[in-house]
Amino acid sequence: MLTGETREAALARVGRALADPTRCRLLVALLDGPAYPARLAADLGLSRSNVSNHLACLRGCGLVVASLEGRQTRYDLADPHLAAALRELAGVVLAVSTTDACLDEAEAHA
Repeated sequence: MLTGETREAALARVGRALADPTRCRLLVALLDGPAYPARLAADLGLSRSNVSNHLACLRGCGLVVASLEGRQTRYDLADPHLAAALRELAGVVLAVSTTDACLDEAEAHA
């Protein structure tokens, strides 16, 4: 049974997905429309198993859906609102200093 989440939980889930570079790349690639793991792997220069593992994670998070088409599985963003939100986020221009590290990056290297 599927249930709704609070806004905070939903945003945290999306944030965790975007925090991983590979999952972020997959979500951005799916903005262009549905795709198959083999094609995503080729387009992004990743192994098929790596793409499949990350897609399974994104599916478990409820961010992508999978549709069986014969022997292949097609993946798509789970909700048009997610696509709109990702497009909006991609359009955000951040004022980023080239000398200051992001806090998480600084902590990772400490």
